[in-house]
Amino acid sequence: MDSWDVLAQASELARRGEAFALATVVWRQGPSSSQQGSRAIITAAGELRGWIGGACAEPVVIREARQVIAEGSARLLLLGTPGQFGAAVPDGITVVPISCQSEGALEVYIEPVLPAPRLVVIGHSPMARTLTELARVVGWQADLIAGQDFTTADASESSMVVVATQGHGDEEIVEQAVAARPAYLGLVGSRRRGAAVLGYLADRGVPREQLDRVKVPAGLDLGSTSHQEIAVAILAELVQARAAGNLRGPALAGTAGDTAAGTARSLATAPAQATDPVCGMTVEAGPASYPLKHAGETYYFCAASCRRRFQADPAAYVKKESRC
Repeated sequence: MDSWDVLAQASELARRGEAFALATVVWRQGPSSSQQGSRAIITAAGELRGWIGGACAEPVVIREARQVIAEGSARLLLLGTPGQFGAAVPDGITVVPISCQSEGALEVYIEPVLPAPRLVVIGHSPMARTLTELARVVGWQADLIAGQDFTTADASESSMVVVATQGHGDEEIVEQAVAARPAYLGLVGSRRRGAAVLGYLADRGVPREQLDRVKVPAGLDLGSTSHQEIAVAILAELVQARAAGNLRGPALAGTAGDTAAGTARSLATAPAQATDPVCGMTVEAGPASYPLKHAGETYYFCAASCRRRFQADPAAYVKKESRC
C-alpha cells in the first residue's frame, strides 16, 4: 500500500472502532529503504500494513507501536547506529539502535488511534436523554435504549452501561446488563433501592462478584440535584474513572486503560523476542529469524549476514553479549 492507501485503511479501521497505531517516517538519512512520508498501520496484535522500513526498522516499529497503543500516548523514535547521534538528541525522543549493515537512520512518529468510548443509557427519563446528549457532546458514542427494548446483546465488555429505568423493570434489566460484563455498570436510584435490586438478583443466583461491580447510586455524590445535574454527575464519574484507568474491560473503547488490557493480552500471547548477538536488533525468536544453535543455546538474527558473521566467530559475539 502507498501512503494514501494506508490513510484510507486507517479511516476504515477507525470507523469500525478498532484500536491501532499510525507510524509515519518524518526524516530519513540514506541509505534507507524508506522515504519521508512513508506510513504504516500497526494493529494491537502486531500486524503491520504499509511500509515503514526494512528488516532492521520494522520489528522495532511494531514493538514500539504496540506499546503506544497500550499506553495511549504518541512517541517519536530515532532509529540509527549506536553512537550515530551522540548528545545531539533532543529530550522526548526515544533512541533505538539499529546496527544492521546499513548506516542509514530514520525518525518515525507513532501515534495511537483509539476508538471513542461507548455509553449505553437504558431508560426514557429526561435525565437519561440529557446524559446521552452530554456524552455525545464530549465525543463519545452514546445509545439511548428503552428498558423494554434492552437485551444483553446491546452491551459488551467494552461498554459503559447506566440503568436509569426508575423502578420500571430494574431487576430484569440489571440482570441482563450484568450478563454482558460491561466495564462499568451503574444504577440510578437510592442506596436503599439499589440494595433491594441487588438482593433480589443475589437470591436469583446472580454471582456476587458480578453484583459487587454494580455502582449504586451511579454518579458522583452531589447531594440533592436536578435531573440535568445528575446527568453531569454520572458523566463526571465516568470521565474520572476512565482517566484513572479504572475501567478495565478487555478493550474499553477510547481509553489507554481499555486498550491496554486488550493489548496486554496480545503482548502476552505474542511470539517471544530475542536479541541478535551481532547487531543488537530485537527479533522474533522463531524460524523466520535464522536460528542457529551454539553451545546448547539457540541464537536468532535479523538477517543471514549477521548469522554468517556469528557463525564465523561465535566467541567474539558470545563474549560481547555476556558483557552487556
